[in-house]
Amino acid sequence: MSSRKGAKAQSKSANELNAAHATFRRTLLILIGLGIALIAVALGASLLGSERLPVGSSLCAIFSGGAADCSLTQQQRDILFTIRIPRILLGATVGASLAAAGAGYQALLRNPLAEPYLLGISNGAAVGTMVALVFFGTHEWSRPVLAFACALAATLVVYRLARGRTGASPERLILAGVIVTTFLSSAIVFITTLMDATRIRSFTFWLLGDLSGTTGTLLTVAICAAVVGTVVLAAHARSLNLLMLGERDAFDLGVEVGRVRVTVFLAASLLVGTSVAASGSVGYVGLVVPHLVRLSFGSDNRTVILATALVGALFVVVADTAARTIIAPRELPVGAITALIGAPLFIYLLKRG
Repeated sequence: MSSRKGAKAQSKSANELNAAHATFRRTLLILIGLGIALIAVALGASLLGSERLPVGSSLCAIFSGGAADCSLTQQQRDILFTIRIPRILLGATVGASLAAAGAGYQALLRNPLAEPYLLGISNGAAVGTMVALVFFGTHEWSRPVLAFACALAATLVVYRLARGRTGASPERLILAGVIVTTFLSSAIVFITTLMDATRIRSFTFWLLGDLSGTTGTLLTVAICAAVVGTVVLAAHARSLNLLMLGERDAFDLGVEVGRVRVTVFLAASLLVGTSVAASGSVGYVGLVVPHLVRLSFGSDNRTVILATALVGALFVVVADTAARTIIAPRELPVGAITALIGAPLFIYLLKRG
């Protein structure tokens, strides 16, 4: 009898190991495919704009890391390496951060409508950034720090307002998000009254999502935060899978619910805060992208979180390319393009729910 039980246990362990290997291989193939697509789109985006660049010479310069001359003029090299490539990197970073944060919120809160922009978390980060710019303008590090702190505060407030005896229902969560967003919008209006007229115009454009005005320091901080935050969320993918069954069931299965909740809130707030500090509020990325990924690849968070980050990067790079080419040489805010896609999807999900 004992030998039969041992054989069953070994067979079960072997099946679990095979399933884990299959999931790993599938996830790896998906990530490689999405990575190749992102590189191809980024290369194409670097060639598009109000000033068209020669394809062969530009690709030659990119693949040589700027070391080769490749028959580009100095003006063309400046456009390529000083303006477009940093902007594409920022767009990919912001998209990956917001999409991964949205996937984390949706899994943790078991709510398909949980998204940084709709919950007011992006507005919280925007308030922190504006406070830093008005009162600590000479200290660039203050922008991501205060944006992260205010994003975390907004997250906790929304969660506490939405949580009832049966958890945070979609209706309560959206209502709490509307309340917090309204309050923070008033705070943003108040802060803008402290600025002069020329700064108000630039800040209004920034609030709608602007990838053109960041600095090398903020780009570096955003990239580091995107990597750290996404890795932390991916490391908790199994716990998030179990939490989607319910907090009580997840606790019975060995998940430290409180620790996972705090960790996800911290990681997602870091992702949102640094993104908003660098680019302003780019809405609906955290809503649209996770749903597209789940429809395409299933709901296993071990695949979803990493794939969502890459698809989010792809989505914002495409949206920003459209924003700066549709009415070139003028530009649209990238948030306007993402909202055109995200708002109808939000209405569809709300009516479906």
